[in-house]
Amino acid sequence: MRVIGGRFRGTKLADLGSGDAQAHLRPTSDRVRESIFNLLVNGGYGDVLQNARVLDLFAGTGALGLEALSRGAAHVTFVDDGAVARGLLRQNIEKLRAMGCSKVFRRDATALGENRAAAFSLVFLDPPYGQGLGALALASAQAGGWLADDALIVWEENAPQPAPPGLHLLDQRRYGDTYVSLLTCQGTT
Repeated sequence: MRVIGGRFRGTKLADLGSGDAQAHLRPTSDRVRESIFNLLVNGGYGDVLQNARVLDLFAGTGALGLEALSRGAAHVTFVDDGAVARGLLRQNIEKLRAMGCSKVFRRDATALGENRAAAFSLVFLDPPYGQGLGALALASAQAGGWLADDALIVWEENAPQPAPPGLHLLDQRRYGDTYVSLLTCQGTT
């Protein structure tokens, strides 16, 4: 795995090794990540990455959030409750020297609680596939004030996902076995 574009382009990220089967560590492939960022940059979503506050739920190795930082995001908050994932994530943050523009929370993404900082304009959501955790995490993020009014959400799953209440489906794409859904808060486009 490597950073695909931006100022950290080509930087090799920490090797997953044997991973953590219990935590369902399954990093987004370079190909899918590149497709997601091409869609964000070229899909009519404006400068969604520039100076964005990014929330990376079920962050795993942090590849999605770190790619956003590389391409102009101002800050990324990573959320993962897996010890192996957080270890890899910290290694990757150090490789990119991104300590000053990132935070790592050891927290269950489906039970975020109240957000005590500014809301996030871009959210990456890559839960363990097929367990219904994505909708729970989005409900938790909405209830806790984590999402900005015009937040763009990028949800990766193994099947097409309907928009949860309060969110609007903008686009849905299939990349092999992966479906990427782009959503925003209800009533905004």
